[in-house]
Amino acid sequence: MRAQIHQWVDALLFAASFLLAFELRTDPKIIEWLRLEPYPPNLFSHLGWLLVILIPGAPLVLEWQGFYNRPILCPRSAILWPLLRGCVLITVGLVLASYVLHFNVPRTGMLWFGVLSFVVLWLKEEILRSIYRSKLAQSQYQRRFIVVAAGNEIGRLRQEMKQHANEGIAVVGEFDFLEAPLQRLIELLHEHSASGVIVSAKQAYFERVESVIKLCELEGVEAWLIADFFGTQIARASLDEMLGQPLLVFRTLPETSWRNLAKLLMDFFGASALLVVGALPMLVITLIIRRTSPGPALFRQQRSGLNGAPFTLYKFRTMVTNAEQLQHELQAMNEMSGPVFKVTNDPRITPVGKWLRRYSLDELPQIFNILRGEMSLVGPRPLPVGEVQRFNDLAHRRRLSVKPGLTCLWQISGRNQISDFKDWVRLDLEYIDNWSLVLDFKILLRTIPVVLRGTGAK
Repeated sequence: MRAQIHQWVDALLFAASFLLAFELRTDPKIIEWLRLEPYPPNLFSHLGWLLVILIPGAPLVLEWQGFYNRPILCPRSAILWPLLRGCVLITVGLVLASYVLHFNVPRTGMLWFGVLSFVVLWLKEEILRSIYRSKLAQSQYQRRFIVVAAGNEIGRLRQEMKQHANEGIAVVGEFDFLEAPLQRLIELLHEHSASGVIVSAKQAYFERVESVIKLCELEGVEAWLIADFFGTQIARASLDEMLGQPLLVFRTLPETSWRNLAKLLMDFFGASALLVVGALPMLVITLIIRRTSPGPALFRQQRSGLNGAPFTLYKFRTMVTNAEQLQHELQAMNEMSGPVFKVTNDPRITPVGKWLRRYSLDELPQIFNILRGEMSLVGPRPLPVGEVQRFNDLAHRRRLSVKPGLTCLWQISGRNQISDFKDWVRLDLEYIDNWSLVLDFKILLRTIPVVLRGTGAK
C-alpha cells in the first residue's frame, strides 16, 4: 500500500514537472531572454497526449529501476541512482514517443522536464527522509513489537529483524510460547507498551498461535503472523479475502499490477498495429493459398490457452487438407522427444506453406487471437490440446499459467536446434519466472531478425 501511494504521488509530481517545464518554455520573456524558437501552435494538444503516456508510465519505469524496492530509511545512493536512471529513461521515452507520433515538441522543454522531474522527486525524498528521522516521527512512526516464536526460531527472527532495522519496526521483547506461560506475554505487552506482536510458527503449533492471536485481540494490539507453514520453492504467499474470511494465497506469478495492465495494452495496440500493417499481405497470402492448393486458406485447431482452457487458434494453412489424419503415419519420424510432434521436411507441407513457415508468415492470423484476448504478443507457444493431455510431467503444465504468445524465448533461442521437449519447457518457465515488460520488449526485438533471416519453424 505504501508503494502504491508513493507511485501515485510520483506520477502527479512528474505531471507537475512536465507542465512547469513547458510553462517556462512557452513564456515569452524566457523565449526572448534565451533566444529560443517560438513554440508551434498545436503544442498544447500534443502535450496533453504525452501526459496520458507519462502519468501511468513514469511510476512503471521507476518500479523497473527498483526505486520502490528499498527501505524507508536507506543510503542516498539507493535513491539517487535509480531516480536518475528513471528520469533519463522517461525523458528519452517521451522524446521517442513524440517522434513516432509526429508531435512537434521543443527538445529544450523535454530537457528541462528531465532536470525538473529529477530535482522535484529528489526534494520529495529528502523531505520525507527528514520527516522520518525526526524525533516526532520516530515516536509516531516507529512501531514496537514483541517477537513470538518457538525455540530457535526466535534467534533467526532476531537476526532478520536487525537486517531491516530501518523499516520503522523496533523489537522490544521476545516470547517463547513453548517455554513461557501466556501470562508472560501479557506482562511484556504492558511493560514495553508494544503496538503488536510478530508471530512465527510451524503448522504443529496452530493451537498455541491461536491463543496468542486471541490474547492480542483482547489487548487491542496487532498480531502479524509470518505464514511460513509450508516449504514452497517457487510460490509466494499474499493475503486476500473471500466471503469475509481471510485467505492466504500462494502464487507462482506476480499479483495483478500496473505491469499486467501495461502488457494488456501492449498486446492490444501491438496487435492492432500489426493488423493495419499486415492486412494487405494477409489478403495476398490468402489468395495465393487458395490458388495453389485445394482447401481453405485458414487452418483452425484447438489449442490449450491460459490454465489449459481450449481455444481455436488461427493459422494460414501450410499443409495438405488431411494433414492431421496423416500424422500417425509419420509418427516414427518425430524428432522431438515428449508429447510434441516435429518433423524436418514434413511431406505434408505444401510448396507455398514451406515458404510461409520459413518466415513465420503462417502465424499472422493469430493477431485475431491476440485481439480476442486468447493470446499475447509474448508468451509460451500454444500446443494442441491432445499434446498437452499427453504431458508426462505435471511440472510442464506450469507453462499454461500465463497466456500463450505469438513469440517466446524458445523461438529466438534456436528452436530448430531444440529437440528435447524438456529444454523447450525450461525456456518457457525461465520466461515465466523472470517476466517483465523489458523482457517482453527484448523478445519482440530479437524476434524481428529471426523472422527476417528465415530461421522458421520446422
